Amino acid sequence: MDLAALCGAELIGDPLLRIDAPASLEAAGPNDISFFGHARYAKELASTRAGALVVPRALDVKDCAATLLRCVNPNAAFTQVLTAFGRLPARPAPGVHPTALIGRDAELGDGVSIGAYCVVGEGARIGAGAVLHPHVVVGPRATVGADSELRSFVTLYDGVTLGARCLLHAGAVIGADGFGFDPRIGRSGLEGWDKVPHGGTVELGDDVEVGANACIDRGRFEATRVGRGAKLDNLVHVGHNVQVGEHVLLIAQVGIAGSTKVGAGAVLAGQVGVNTHIEIGPGARVAPGSNVWHSIEGGRDYGGYWALPRGEWMRNQAHMNRISELAERVRALEKSLAKNLETRLKNEQGGGA
Repeated sequence: MDLAALCGAELIGDPLLRIDAPASLEAAGPNDISFFGHARYAKELASTRAGALVVPRALDVKDCAATLLRCVNPNAAFTQVLTAFGRLPARPAPGVHPTALIGRDAELGDGVSIGAYCVVGEGARIGAGAVLHPHVVVGPRATVGADSELRSFVTLYDGVTLGARCLLHAGAVIGADGFGFDPRIGRSGLEGWDKVPHGGTVELGDDVEVGANACIDRGRFEATRVGRGAKLDNLVHVGHNVQVGEHVLLIAQVGIAGSTKVGAGAVLAGQVGVNTHIEIGPGARVAPGSNVWHSIEGGRDYGGYWALPRGEWMRNQAHMNRISELAERVRALEKSLAKNLETRLKNEQGGGA
């Protein structure tokens, strides 16, 4: 296999070098191929034993004995290498497993693959080339777009719509009820909670990816929406009626409360919590662990609890890191002021005598 030709790469080094496997920079040996994508990994590069490296054309790689495969898009090129060595999951062949249950009036497009013990509800539509891995449940009247892939134990509730080329990882649940309850008050006070029905749905645009065990709740009346190209990490929760814009990134354990809007291209880092009924502007970037309590403008960096513009947050953090020193200085000033006041009073009393 000619890896340079496969990647469309410029080869610098030994064209006859035998490659046995892809590996990380740290673990690679003389017959392995690895990936070097950024100068910040120079330390790992200096110590690697890799026989070959996929690198960007624009990156100056100095003092490296490895054979180089210079590519315009090294990430895509290394993905091709991984695929060639069978390191990425293969899409199963088309067909319907005999244990799958297909509901009445369900529509299956050309070339679909439906795995063991899948359930496709009545009136559901599975687009051409879509893949349902074992134990997937597609509810009644739900739609799976062409070439989308649902990994094992994904659940789509009734009426949910997925666009084309979506990827949903294991355990994702799309379309569960929103979290809504009204207090039931009796003579003695709170007697329980009455469930608020949610009759809306969920709509995912084309090219959306949803991580393992993520949950997107259905709207109360209309649709919770996730825009084209958005990427949701594992354990993300999107509440009812939320509107997520195109190409948004929601990183691990982000939680967004109901009816909030997240503008296109926004990035919410790990464990960001977002309040209900607010707006996050397009392109806003929120640091890990922050809590967004009120609407924020787009195109800026935010962080903290509650989330503030990055500069203000960093200044506050710097002050917090010096809090003990500042407290000692305040105590010293208080002692000095008290001593000066005592001296002044004595002088005034002495002058009066």
